[in-house]
Amino acid sequence: MDKTELRKAIEKEIQTWPGASIYFYPAWECDRMDVAGKMFAMLCQNKEKKDILTVKGMPEDNIELRTMFKWIVPGYYTNKDHWNSILLDEEQWGEEKLLGALRDSYELVVAKLPKKIREEL
Repeated sequence: MDKTELRKAIEKEIQTWPGASIYFYPAWECDRMDVAGKMFAMLCQNKEKKDILTVKGMPEDNIELRTMFKWIVPGYYTNKDHWNSILLDEEQWGEEKLLGALRDSYELVVAKLPKKIREEL
C-alpha cells in the first residue's frame, strides 16, 4: 500500500479513537501516532528508503508474525521485542488488516496508561 494512501486511511480511522493523533515528527522524518503523549505507531522509511509502518505488539506475537510473514521485521529504531515494522511495498494484508494492527497497537498503549488518563480519554 502507498504511504500517502495509508496515511489518509489512518487519519480517517484514528480520528474516532479517543486521544489519538497523527503528526509529522521532523526529528525522525516520519508520521508519528500517539495517545496521551505515548507513541503507538509511526509511518516512515527505513534505511533502504522503503515505506514502513511500525506498530507495538506483544513480544510472543511479534516473533510469530515475523516467522509467518517475511515483510514483518523487528521494529525500526524501536525496541525489537515490543515493536514490528511492516514493509508496505511487500505486505499482503491490505488496508483493513493494517488498520487492525494499528488498532491493536493503540489499545496496548492505552492499557498501559495510568487509570486517571484512561478515564479522561
